[in-house]
Amino acid sequence: MSTSLPEIEWTPKARAVLASASELFYERGIHAVGVDAVAERAGVTKKTLYDRFGSKERLVVEYLRARDLEWRALVAERLDAVGQDPLDRLAAYFDASAAWARARAWKGCGMINAHAEISDPGHPAYAVIVAHKRWTLGLLRGLVEAAGVGGADADAVADHLMLLHEGVMAASGIGVPDDAFARGRDAGVGVLSRAARAARSGS
Repeated sequence: MSTSLPEIEWTPKARAVLASASELFYERGIHAVGVDAVAERAGVTKKTLYDRFGSKERLVVEYLRARDLEWRALVAERLDAVGQDPLDRLAAYFDASAAWARARAWKGCGMINAHAEISDPGHPAYAVIVAHKRWTLGLLRGLVEAAGVGGADADAVADHLMLLHEGVMAASGIGVPDDAFARGRDAGVGVLSRAARAARSGS
């Protein structure tokens, strides 16, 4: 659905609107923030906001798209820095999540928070949320396969790691337990290490 949306002209004012919306939507919630508040923070008129984005729905889509792209870029940077060992890369993935949470997700996963407000599959932002989580699952499955685990086992282990990571993200937003990312990282590496050993032994 999002692929049919018209292109946005990314003028400085459009970028200011997106930056303001991103701050407000994450801090206060999507439904709680109106276009008046976004326009005021961005220093533009409501007309300018609508001229650039067309609707609040489109602004929400672009907010989530921008978070998704920033997250993927951070993950790519962290994984590239540690080389190709899948266990190191999985640890780096959790460490990237910890860094992201400190800087951009102190209230928990922005996508999960958005899904709590947007559960209608017909909403144009819904597809962005689902695609973000599918990308995460695909990345984790790639790490599992790189560790030598294949077939249905790879699916099961990737699902396990995904659920572990999602739980860590939720826990980090609440602050209970302490060191959720470090503990989740160690647990995830343990899961993948055991699965890799089992695959090598044929059991």
